[in-house]
Amino acid sequence: MRIGRPGPVGQRQWTPLTAGNAGLAFSLELAMLAALCYWGFKTGSTLAVRLLLGLGAPALAALVWGLFLAAGGPKYRLPPAAEIVLKLLTLGTAALALYAGGRTTLAVVYGVLVVVSVAVEYTTR
Repeated sequence: MRIGRPGPVGQRQWTPLTAGNAGLAFSLELAMLAALCYWGFKTGSTLAVRLLLGLGAPALAALVWGLFLAAGGPKYRLPPAAEIVLKLLTLGTAALALYAGGRTTLAVVYGVLVVVSVAVEYTTR
C-alpha cells in the first residue's frame, strides 16, 4: 500500500471507488460544517455567544479547509503527511462537536466514516 497525494480533482483517475469516496468526502465536509454549527448554537449560554460559536466555528473550519485542503487545489500545499493529519483533525472536530452535543452514536459513525474516507483517498490511485 502506497500513500500519496490524490492531486487536483481534474487530474485524477476516476474509478467507481474513488468517485464514491469523493461523494462521501464532500458529504463529510458539509456534515462537518453542520455539526460545528449545531454545537455552537447548542453550547452558547447567551445569544451573542451562540451566534459567535454557531457561525464562527464553521467559518473557521471552512477557512482552514479552503486554504490547505480544498479538493480543487488548495491555496497552500502541505506535505502529504501534514495534509492527512490536518484533514483528520479538521473533520475530527465535527465528531467531537457531535459528541459534546450529546449525539454519541452519530459522532462514532461520523468518525469511522472520516477515517475510512481519508484512508481511501490517500491510498487509491
